[in-house]
Amino acid sequence: MAEQETIYETDKLIATDIDAYLKLHENKEMLRFLTCGNVDDGKSTLIGRLLYDSKMIYEDQLESVTKDSVKSGTTGEAVDLALLVDGLQAEREQGITIDVAYRYFSTTKRKFIIADTPGHEQYTRNMATGASNCQLAVILIDARYGVQTQTRRHSYIASLLGIKHIVVAINKMDIKDYSEEVYNDIRRDYTEFARELEMEDVHFVPLSALVGDNVVNRGDNMPWYEGETLMELLDSVEISGDANVQDVRFPVQYVNRPNLDFRGYCGTLASGILKPGDDITVLPSGKESKVKAIVTYEGDIEQATPGEAVTVTLQDEIDISRGDMIVHPENQPHVGSEFKATVVWMTEQPLVAGKQYNFKIGVSDSTGTMTAVDSQIDVNTLAKNSTDKLELNEIGVCNFSLTKPIVFDSYKRNHSTGSFIIIDRLTNVTIGAGMITEAISGTQTTASSNENFSEFEVELNALIRKHFPHWDAKDLGALLK
Repeated sequence: MAEQETIYETDKLIATDIDAYLKLHENKEMLRFLTCGNVDDGKSTLIGRLLYDSKMIYEDQLESVTKDSVKSGTTGEAVDLALLVDGLQAEREQGITIDVAYRYFSTTKRKFIIADTPGHEQYTRNMATGASNCQLAVILIDARYGVQTQTRRHSYIASLLGIKHIVVAINKMDIKDYSEEVYNDIRRDYTEFARELEMEDVHFVPLSALVGDNVVNRGDNMPWYEGETLMELLDSVEISGDANVQDVRFPVQYVNRPNLDFRGYCGTLASGILKPGDDITVLPSGKESKVKAIVTYEGDIEQATPGEAVTVTLQDEIDISRGDMIVHPENQPHVGSEFKATVVWMTEQPLVAGKQYNFKIGVSDSTGTMTAVDSQIDVNTLAKNSTDKLELNEIGVCNFSLTKPIVFDSYKRNHSTGSFIIIDRLTNVTIGAGMITEAISGTQTTASSNENFSEFEVELNALIRKHFPHWDAKDLGALLK
């Protein structure tokens, strides 16, 4: 009842004050989520059902899909809602999802961006791409088959990419006569697997995307299920605490110098809260200053929060360029050229040690090599296998060495400053995605790495770093010895 009243008030606002409605819509919380699972689990149909039952489809779209449904003949006289997402001709011919498809819709509470990702093993890289910016994963399981290999694969990748919220949608319950026993068996099997991945926020919902039970509307076929529908879960899952507001990380993307009286540093605040008057350190140079103002198109603001694109001005005229990072002095990331990372390999040419690649970490660019493969991870069993290279769609833990120091955190601590892509130097195509797990010993050069040095050595380290920022950590370590 309260939901209907809210919808009514919103509709009334559209008619009476469109500016107020647009402002209300602009300030809604945004949730990015993906659907994943095995082939033919019903991912595209589920998204189509969400859009259809939420009345988020334009009439001309529905008319077009209705005509296409008659041509495909996969759902009899009913509308094939999967066609709302599967737009490629090859997808419609085969009845599968190949590329990542994005759809947008909103409710009175939230705005949503949905990524429909492929289920085939050969498109694992596409699934990883779609999951990279998501906060929640809807993992579909066919009630006929239960937890499958791709279920484990996609759950592992979602865990690897730091997705904190998982909704396990047990689909096609209509085919299993809406059996509560079937639902409980699958829930038990998945819970045992999720325990190995240390997943904490996992929800289960039995549904039928084809019929519509427990997607947006509850339906009458599963009275034994007393939990929330999928739409209710998406509207209510708590995501406000996911943002990292502790570690200030402001990568400088552009230096704005419109006249002699203004020098601003533009970028998107990756994490933390930045305010005028804050003491800051610029890495990798180690130079220090204070925030003078935080400038936006609409004027100066009192603070910047994660995800905001702002221009920062400082009290001192210091040399800062693209790729540098502004942080708080007492809370600094790693600065170094060597690190260990988990990599998803995305091309047919294997990742091999010694070959030169381009790396993009945030707004920083560098060249470098993979120096060793610690292990290749079997995502089906989570076993670690010994190898010296990674093949297409394989995931492994590798050591990397770059040609210059970069600023980074572990991915677990900070997604923005702990992730990177690997680019082919000849074709300029992205061929790998990585999540940094730790700095390799000897590369750390910030305050957090000084605990093993004397006070004099710490001061000398900072002095050298300030005047010789291009020096590698190995050079500094050798000098200190």
